Amino acid sequence: MALYSSGVSDVGVESSVPALAWGPVIGGSVAAAATTIILLLLGSGVGLTMVSPWAGESASFTTVSVTAAIWFVVVQWLSSAFGGYLTGRLRTKWAGVHTDEVFFRDTAHGFLSWALATVVVMGLAGSAFTSLAGAGAQAVSTAATTAVTAGSAAAANTSASDAATGYFTDLLLRPQDVSARAQGDDASAAAEVSRILVQGAVANGLPETDKAYLSTIVASRTGLSPEEARTRVEQVLQQIEDAKNAALKAADDARKSAATTAMLGALSLLIGAFIASASAAFGGRQRDDEEAAVIVQR
Repeated sequence: MALYSSGVSDVGVESSVPALAWGPVIGGSVAAAATTIILLLLGSGVGLTMVSPWAGESASFTTVSVTAAIWFVVVQWLSSAFGGYLTGRLRTKWAGVHTDEVFFRDTAHGFLSWALATVVVMGLAGSAFTSLAGAGAQAVSTAATTAVTAGSAAAANTSASDAATGYFTDLLLRPQDVSARAQGDDASAAAEVSRILVQGAVANGLPETDKAYLSTIVASRTGLSPEEARTRVEQVLQQIEDAKNAALKAADDARKSAATTAMLGALSLLIGAFIASASAAFGGRQRDDEEAAVIVQR
């Protein structure tokens, strides 16, 4: 390789050839993005073979998740290496430039190629995720509307304002003869019990007065003894608490999984940038060495 001249005559002279060649950078980034898309589609096809609607024929959720994460890392590294190598091989030779400067320019070109490909792929993936999120939000909205309609019918068309203060209203209007009311008005008793249970779930527990009140209603409606009614109330409250804890645990597990995925994704991208830079330097050196070998043969 040619070294740059350190003569006095070169001081202050600016080269007319730019150090950044966008052609190889864009070409390498397009190749890397296309490789990423192809490999992701291949991984999706293989992943679909691991799941099945039939019971006992699908791989576990952990296996599918770990396999998908490993494949994403492999895709990132392979596409980065391919795009970086093409970037180094496609650039023209920098004549009169020191070998250290050539190495720096090649690594910089590889990094820029990786960055452009990452932005393109993330843009396409972001559009797909946005579409999926919009469809999911619409489905959730439809389900919420249906749930609100059903809840309103079950509550005898109670307005939103009454539903918000229904529990405290019931607390103020609780009669002395609970048994007579529970046996005489089934709909009102069931609605009141529902509001009490919801309040207990929100407030992380029911006060003793509410438990005793529920036990009286249950005993009046079912014919159970007060002790048996109280046992049933405690069992139902425990089931509600277990369901709430299970939902919280699922949400916390999802949070931890998302955090781990984000950190591993960032680390994978950083390694991909390094691989692209190293591949571009390798490709550029290989290109210059082959050209030098051709010149020597001549």
